[in-house]
Amino acid sequence: MKKTIAIAGAGGYVGRWCIEQLKDKYHIVALSRREAIDNSDPDVEWRMVELFSITSTIEALKDVDYAIYLIHSMSASTRLNQGSFEDTDLLLADNFSRAAEANNVKQIIYMGGILPKEVEEIEMSKHLRSRLEVEKTLGNRGVPVTALRAGIIVGPGGSSFEMIYNLVRKLPVLVCPKWTLSNTQAISLRDTLTIIETCVGNEEVYGKSYEIGNPEMLTYKKMIEQTAEMMGLKRLVFSVPVFSVGFSKLWVSYFGESPKTLVCPLVESLKHTLTVDKDLEFKIKKINYLSYRDSVSIAIDPKDTLPPLPKFKKLQQVKNTVRSIQRLPNTRHHSALWVANRYKVWLPFFFKFIIKAKANDRGDIGFHLLNSEKPMLQLTWIPDRSDIKRQLFYISGGWLVKRYDYGWLEFREVLNGKYMISAIHEFVPRLPWYVYINTQARAHLFVMNNFKKYLEKFKD
Repeated sequence: MKKTIAIAGAGGYVGRWCIEQLKDKYHIVALSRREAIDNSDPDVEWRMVELFSITSTIEALKDVDYAIYLIHSMSASTRLNQGSFEDTDLLLADNFSRAAEANNVKQIIYMGGILPKEVEEIEMSKHLRSRLEVEKTLGNRGVPVTALRAGIIVGPGGSSFEMIYNLVRKLPVLVCPKWTLSNTQAISLRDTLTIIETCVGNEEVYGKSYEIGNPEMLTYKKMIEQTAEMMGLKRLVFSVPVFSVGFSKLWVSYFGESPKTLVCPLVESLKHTLTVDKDLEFKIKKINYLSYRDSVSIAIDPKDTLPPLPKFKKLQQVKNTVRSIQRLPNTRHHSALWVANRYKVWLPFFFKFIIKAKANDRGDIGFHLLNSEKPMLQLTWIPDRSDIKRQLFYISGGWLVKRYDYGWLEFREVLNGKYMISAIHEFVPRLPWYVYINTQARAHLFVMNNFKKYLEKFKD
């Protein structure tokens, strides 16, 4: 009987090729935010999941032996998304690790990024630091994680290579900033998939991290030049002695035909030299690595296109929903229970006589403006889905709320209590949208920033 592999991020570039590579040997559970309605491939089971929900993620990982985690900076599923990509990725990874633990998943394989050797974690770009945080978060609940840290993966449909391809295609002269002289070790899609397959269910790699890349070391400038040669185009490529992160983001985003949300964190990472650490090199299986030129040849071959996806139902989303995620300090390693209770006390104190809190014996709480009987916001504590490390409240009432059956607030510990995450999910405001985003939404960020400052006082 085939073992079952769940792929989170199955609709993405690496995910689609993973399905193609593994479906003959394993039963594939492809996870998607949308429901598949016309799946022509009987070897692949598509499951609908909301990765922001622990309950939904637990359900999606039922009867799964191994999981491949390819989630990076998900696009917003709400109209307003307050929160950085790194805090969002941290919360999603924590959800996935909890769900994997609940289902006794034997292994998680995570695709991250090669880390710089010359700097401490705190000095890394946000993009690379986030990748490392996700790697640590996935592995802190007992499920063995195999982390594969890669640079640019070169293959048909790859977003990072597509940026290089489009720059070369559109610009006869490429004035390259200083970062293009940094060394890197790209890897072909073929070799990446071979390494992933080698790792699945292989106990020798459980709990280990590997940096993967072609032994051939190239600068980004050299990669651009070789890409032009393989495309049969004459291009003048030269570097200028400036880094200019802002200019690079604009240049790569516009001419590379890539969204800023993808380009910005990637460009910030290029200030580092990203080469494979010899101590972390993948040696479990001998890999006959494709050269960069051969990888490009495959990537630009019109016959090699991304494997098709099934047809999906259009998401039936509630209009004007809000998600807000904030990372809070937790230097004293207080529990989520402590932080949630402290928030209930702190908020009325912060607003002094303007807001009053009324709690009952069940742990529910309402926040009232002045002496009004009806609360602005009513929170109902959910004890069976809360524990000392996570406190969950449904947003169950209040005159600032349009739907009482939809949103929730949570406080949870992440990275073994190093930080606390405060998050509001699927909140539907009663105020007209334009009024909301310019009043209540701003007020919420103001409140959470001040609560963060308050918690920072509790230092070692």
